Amino acid sequence: MSSASASKASEPSKPPTRLRLWPQSLFGRLIAATVLAVLIAQAVGLVLIAEERESFVLQSSVREWSRRITETVQMLAPLGPAERATAVAQLAAPRGAPPSLPPPPADDPPRPAHNLLDPRHPFVRVPLLTDFERTLREHVQTALGTGYEVTVGRTLDASRPAIALPVPFYEARELAARRDTAQYYDVGVRFPDGGTELFRITRMPGGAPLPRNLRINLALLLAILVIALYVTARSITRPLSALARAADRVGREVRPETLPEAGARELRDAARAFNTMQDRMRRYLDSRSRVLAAMSHDLKTPLTRLRLQVETLEDPELQSRIVKELTEMELMVREALALFRGLDDGEPAVPVDVNELLSGIAQQFSEMGAAVSVRGRAHEPFTGKAQALKRCLTNLISNAINFGTRATVLVEDGAELVIRVRDEGPGIPEADLERVFEPFYRLEHSRNRDSGGTGLGLTIARDIAQAHGGTLILANLPQGGLEAALRLPRRH
Repeated sequence: MSSASASKASEPSKPPTRLRLWPQSLFGRLIAATVLAVLIAQAVGLVLIAEERESFVLQSSVREWSRRITETVQMLAPLGPAERATAVAQLAAPRGAPPSLPPPPADDPPRPAHNLLDPRHPFVRVPLLTDFERTLREHVQTALGTGYEVTVGRTLDASRPAIALPVPFYEARELAARRDTAQYYDVGVRFPDGGTELFRITRMPGGAPLPRNLRINLALLLAILVIALYVTARSITRPLSALARAADRVGREVRPETLPEAGARELRDAARAFNTMQDRMRRYLDSRSRVLAAMSHDLKTPLTRLRLQVETLEDPELQSRIVKELTEMELMVREALALFRGLDDGEPAVPVDVNELLSGIAQQFSEMGAAVSVRGRAHEPFTGKAQALKRCLTNLISNAINFGTRATVLVEDGAELVIRVRDEGPGIPEADLERVFEPFYRLEHSRNRDSGGTGLGLTIARDIAQAHGGTLILANLPQGGLEAALRLPRRH
């Protein structure tokens, strides 16, 4: 594996592309998906209702106009020419300004010019009729019988006298608001005695609009569904969020709080299983702590006796060699106990000034004659365990100085706090970049007894990084040297 590939492997993978407008939380997706489904269902329902209502209104209007035309014709049929003319004049008296006819729609089929049952012209039957015209003609013809001739067509001359039929009550409000879109039709009736009369109908193209109460009721229904869904979704997602937070605290806190076992049965089972796992881990840590306490006492006591016995030796060279071995053994014991103790240190998480922490560590190494430089700054404090972070960074900088002559610390702050510790040493073979994190593992060519170290420094540093929810990765630099990248996620 090359250094470039190792560097690429150390970089976090990019998250998959997501829809910007689509919520990412389970709660948001439940709300959005259900509201969208309800809106689509309501839209389809409104379309179906509108179609059925238009058909119903059309049939009702046709029956109403047919009834009025039939009653009027039956009233006029027995009258003589003079009396009929007088009655028609009264019925056809203008009740307002004649309507201005809108232009015919572009998809209207071409029609021959005609005047319905004009006595001055021969009778012309118009072959092209719309569904409305055909339905109205059939109803009127059926009501009057075969003795009458009925024709229906669009009004071509609004000034021509005609008996105006009233607009149905369910279309009156729509007509008053949108008179410019109204359509006008003339119904011509030829009496058995040869006389003709013209009836004028005003019709809205879309029929009667949907009632306002229907739209209000649908909006109210949608609001009720959203409220009910909000309550239900929160009852589902809140325990899941609590479970996620509790799982995130595992490894950060030694004794996290017990998760409430509430919600649906599956959620209660998950919370109960999680609490059981936490209890087992807590009992394991308690047992390990007692064992470590006993080990600490049992190991330190014989080492102390050995050191006292070594001081009685008369051979200075042998005494120095044994003291050196005992010192290394004590160091290994302390490091091993610190590693095994792990998170059970009782240190609370507090806001840590990373800039001040790094400056203090660099100052300490500088006083010992080591070269440490810090570049970059953290924008704000990081919430973590101050002593643990200090130990982690001290181990990394100490390794860089011991095996790379000098340490350069680079600080990058953003969604996560990244601290890179670089040295100018020979680096580490690619095959050993992960093995050096194993306890007591030391590279033969650089990590030996004379150079110091027990092989636990990197192990402890990675454990501290993982305890803060972060990562610690080693990578060889292209220009030479080793980089230890500590990534600590910020949680606001």
